[in-house]
Amino acid sequence: MRPIISAFALCTSILLITACGGGGDTQVQETPVPPPTNEPVSNYNGPASATTDVQNFKINVWDNLATKSTCGSCHVQGEQSPFFARNDDVNEAYAIVNTLVNKGSVPDSLLVTKVAGGHNCWLTSNNACRDIMINWLDAWIETDESATTITLEAPEARTVGANKNFPASPALFASNVYPLLETYCSECHQSSASIPISPFIGSSDVTEAYLAAISKLNLDVPAESRLVARVRDEFHNCWDDCAADSLTLTNAIATMADAIEVTELDSNLVSSNAVGLFEGTLASGGGRFESNLIAKWEFKTGFGNTAFDTSGVSPAIDLTLSGNYDWVGGWGIQLNGGKAQGSTANSKKLHDLIVATGEFAIEAWVAPANVIQEGPARIISYSGGDDRRNFMLGQTLYNYNALVRNDNTDSNGEPALNTANADEDLQAALQHVVVNYDGNGGRKIFVNGEETGDNDRIEGSVLNTWDDTFAFVIGSEVSGRSPFAGTVRMVAMHNRILTSEQVASNFDAGIGQKFYVMFGISEVVNVAESYVVFEVSQFDSFSYLFTEPFMVSLDENANLDGITLTGMRIGINGREEKTGQVFATLNLSVDASSSNELGGKPISSQGTIIPLQKGPELDEFFLTFEVLGDAQSQRTAAQVPIATEAQDIDAQSVIGVRNFDEIYASMSALTTVSINNPEVRATYTQLRQQLPSVSSLDSFLTSNQMAITQLSIKYCDALVEDTSLRASYFPDMNFNANANNGFSGAMKDAIINPLNQRMLGAGISTQPEQDDVYNEVSNLIDRLSVCANQNSCNAETTKTVVKASCAALLGSAVVVLQ
Repeated sequence: MRPIISAFALCTSILLITACGGGGDTQVQETPVPPPTNEPVSNYNGPASATTDVQNFKINVWDNLATKSTCGSCHVQGEQSPFFARNDDVNEAYAIVNTLVNKGSVPDSLLVTKVAGGHNCWLTSNNACRDIMINWLDAWIETDESATTITLEAPEARTVGANKNFPASPALFASNVYPLLETYCSECHQSSASIPISPFIGSSDVTEAYLAAISKLNLDVPAESRLVARVRDEFHNCWDDCAADSLTLTNAIATMADAIEVTELDSNLVSSNAVGLFEGTLASGGGRFESNLIAKWEFKTGFGNTAFDTSGVSPAIDLTLSGNYDWVGGWGIQLNGGKAQGSTANSKKLHDLIVATGEFAIEAWVAPANVIQEGPARIISYSGGDDRRNFMLGQTLYNYNALVRNDNTDSNGEPALNTANADEDLQAALQHVVVNYDGNGGRKIFVNGEETGDNDRIEGSVLNTWDDTFAFVIGSEVSGRSPFAGTVRMVAMHNRILTSEQVASNFDAGIGQKFYVMFGISEVVNVAESYVVFEVSQFDSFSYLFTEPFMVSLDENANLDGITLTGMRIGINGREEKTGQVFATLNLSVDASSSNELGGKPISSQGTIIPLQKGPELDEFFLTFEVLGDAQSQRTAAQVPIATEAQDIDAQSVIGVRNFDEIYASMSALTTVSINNPEVRATYTQLRQQLPSVSSLDSFLTSNQMAITQLSIKYCDALVEDTSLRASYFPDMNFNANANNGFSGAMKDAIINPLNQRMLGAGISTQPEQDDVYNEVSNLIDRLSVCANQNSCNAETTKTVVKASCAALLGSAVVVLQ
């Protein structure tokens, strides 16, 4: 009998969540302290470990399994068999555990599969318990830090079947399933809810609801839909009777499915066998260095508001998700005003384990949503307020920022180490980022396996000034301010730095759950146990990534040499996908002399994105070929489209705006200030993305003009502050004169005439009249030279007036238009 959460308990939880708002600048926002993963094991008084391996087992496995909250209440001597958590003799426990562990494939161990199936999982997620158990066993078994050996396992052979595919239009969904979801699920499952819970299947936008529901619907067997199982088996938000409500949902999905036609593969195409994602051989995790791992979040759960620390190092810093967040398919969270925060009590683990070594590494896979975030936007922080922290990884435009508190920085960890502006290391794409810190080398930043080369000008030191009352947070400050917008796929904390080789190894290992998916082609090429293999992963909530295909045979006596392969396409659910077919241009013969690490013959080094349709549990993939061996597809020739008649378009303006580089170069020529002037160059680099990128007047924005104005001010400031340049540019101007009595006509002439001559030119019909410009700038000078008293307008005021007059012309349409 499954437990049913009482209404009182549910309301209490909601009250606890909604009470967590506000907080001053220097106050840590507390999050509820979760139950401890384990308690200390009672003093062990049995025989000592007989071997080094038994001692490694005790430290990494037994000390965790023998606690009351995990397995120590039942699986001890005299209680429930097997006695692998027995506390009288660790050597006997070691012998029993060896019978429950598959050292060749730890995830298949009985200890792992039992907790993954829900047997005494000590957390709210079976998958999180599974991952922690794997980490404990791996820490014992893989003492040599070697990469996992991958052995390809053949899937069951089956032909491509007929499938029902979700239509592009949400019309059928809207008329059958959506009314139930909108009525009974919209209070929580929509982005505008007071406490929004993903997926947004109850959204007021039916298209958003449809896209969120697709992966939860099974068109082939409606009763097996995830939406149905949540109500029927897990008693989630039943509105009347759970059994009756699940049947209502099943019937609605079935009605929708009945209206969708079956898709069958064209029999004239040469195709492989069909296979699902999870029928592939697991390829994730090999080669990662985690010997000094102390915390890790992989965001695998996919639902709820808890991201589990699966490092296996106690106490677990489980993170509470709040604000605007969404789970990402293929592991990850997407943040847009949301955050994931640990309790201050459990975050203390980072303080204790890092201060003890005096060094650490932050490792993350992140995908910033854009390159205009400032603040810096807090990607990862261990802090107690907006201006107090132990460390932080942040974003400012194209730069990563690393702050670490030590004896030579302030309580905020500043001055920061920033990646160079010109390098633009941060991109709005999935990136592997590592920040190393130790007392000797200071801070170093790595992006995608390579050190950025930015030198830390602050000397490293011990970390004795760290505060153990701070909280670990991802996505914003603990106060909720300075949010980071983007996707976080994985975060890991190490209490030792990662070497350059280890950083590169972890980058090469990649992120997310990856599989070697094997497409059988034996019957086509007449070679036993032959396959075309792709590395496939769920790229995000909407797509799959297919990369680096190769051909292989599991028969060691097979010969693949010389097999012809042209025009390979990826199919999904009975039809060829319309997009992402980068392998359709292949034309090759297999070269048996070249092999990859799995013994396969490489076909291509490219990759492609294929849209997700039913979800990773249900989508069925296959391959088609124009030519494979001696077999050739017979395709119906596509109809040549009828060319449409050319249409006249409205006359286009011959006037446009200069783009960013043209503006930069033009301002340099007009002011005689070099484009390599350091201050001007820095301002341009900062503003470049805000300057116009195209010449069309229709695309010119207010933000473009603001950037032009700022750049013109910087150029004019550089001109006036350089005594040599200004003497040449304004030969009749006395910059030492004060403006107490206003600017005389001669002084105005000395300012305005050189500007007019250089910026307006002479006899150019498209430019305004010089007299009109003179009068406008003259009025500006009069307004700027009004002084509160005779002592307030000194020579500095004179320079300011000249700079403003210069910028008024340089930043105007006189220069920008072309």
